[in-house]
This record gives sequence, structure tokens and C-alpha cells, in this order.
Amino acid sequence: MNQRVTINIEYQIAKVTLNRPDKHNALDMPMFVAIVDAIKQIKKNKNIRVVIVSGEGKSFCSGLDVKSVMKQRTNMFKLLWKWWPGNANLAQQVTVGWRQLDIPVIMVLQGNCWGGGMQIALGGDFRIAAPDTSLSIMEAKWGLIPDMGGTPGLMENVSLDHAMKLAMTAEIISATEALEKNLITQIHDNPMQAANELANKLIERSPDTNKRIKQMYHKIWCNKQGKILASETFNQWRIILGKNQKIAVKRELGNKDIDYV
Repeated sequence: MNQRVTINIEYQIAKVTLNRPDKHNALDMPMFVAIVDAIKQIKKNKNIRVVIVSGEGKSFCSGLDVKSVMKQRTNMFKLLWKWWPGNANLAQQVTVGWRQLDIPVIMVLQGNCWGGGMQIALGGDFRIAAPDTSLSIMEAKWGLIPDMGGTPGLMENVSLDHAMKLAMTAEIISATEALEKNLITQIHDNPMQAANELANKLIERSPDTNKRIKQMYHKIWCNKQGKILASETFNQWRIILGKNQKIAVKRELGNKDIDYV
């Protein structure tokens, strides 16, 4: 991998770290590719029983690195293009890929967890946040919709009114507010320590039991993932290709002060 993501395996626990701390782990194209590669690597390793995903530095992930991604116009198509509507495109794979693993995935959050970072966090089975974590489904701020595959996770955890409010307003909320809305699982002064403790408890259980529970519960709580992924991409294209929205987004992205979505 290109060191945008690192993997360390300790006692059957794969610790995946987003490794772009100077940019608050914002998502550029190499980061997208590296996350997908990490998921594939973990999927092949049958000795791994639990995954812990965290971000190096001050933030988990501040979202899409707009300046980097927009340098090449083809990047938008690389992120959104897919063979089949119900499949996950590259933008969605970095979130849905964690859900498709047969083992539990714990997200460790701190600092900024915004936009694409929030979508990735929603791909985990558990989200443990530091008290200073700020969270936001931020895409609407730029005239876009959340389209990175986080909707199934949002649907499983958050009530419709709170989900719509978060997505429509793009407000930044605290860890305490996120816990009240069920957007995260737990707040802990040392979220990595809490993640390790949970991981060790999960390893004590049968891996087949954990696998079946994860598959069964995701299917019961959200049995239309393919349709949701298709809807995310279809509606995002409608937004991007809409004349008024296209002008508005272009104007916003042209602002030199805007770094992340």
C-alpha cells in the first residue's frame, strides 16, 4: 500500500490506521484506494478475528480532500462509476467494505469526523469516540448528498427525523449529542483502550457465532443495501448534473478556504 493506510496485526486483531495526519486524514484518491486495499487484505486473512480502525493524529477523518480530488476531472467518475447500480462504487467501498467483512469492525474516533469520515465510521459495527470528537454528515453544506455508503449504517442506528436533520443541516455535533442520537456506540476518555477491551471480549466468542450474528442483524435491520447504494449514486448524479446545483457547488469549491467535505 502507499502508506495512506497502515495495518498492524496483534493477537488476531487487525489495527487499521488512516495515515495522513497532516491533512487530518482527509480523503484523496490514494487514500480511497488504500482503504479498499486494506479491506481486501483483511478479508483474505482468516486468522483476523476483529478489526479496529482509527486515524493517526488529531482527527479520525475530516472528509473529502476537495482540492486534491478536483485537480483531475476524471476523479469524480472514478469515485462514482460502477458496473451495476446496486454495487458499491469506489466512494462507497471505503464504507460498505467494512460491513461486508465477516468479522466485527470497531471504529475509534477523535477530533474531526466529518463528511466522508462520518460515512466511513458508519461502516463500522461499533463507534467509540473520544469526548472531544466532533461529527457531521456535512455533504449538504456543499449542495451534495451523502453518497459514500453510510446510509445503511445510519438507517440501522438513527431515527428518521434525526437522520434527516443531520443530513439536511450539515450541523457539527459533539460526541455527547451523537451518543444521544445513537450515532455512536460509546464515549471514552481513551477510545483505543475501550476498543481493545471490546475486541478482546469479541475474540473470546466463537468466530462463527460473531459472523452469523453480524450477517443476520445487518440483513434484518437493513435488507435493501443494494437499492440504497443505487439510490445514493443516482441522486448524487442528479445533483451534480443539475445546472443550478452545479453552479453552486462550483462556486463553493472555488473558495480557497474550503479544504474538506
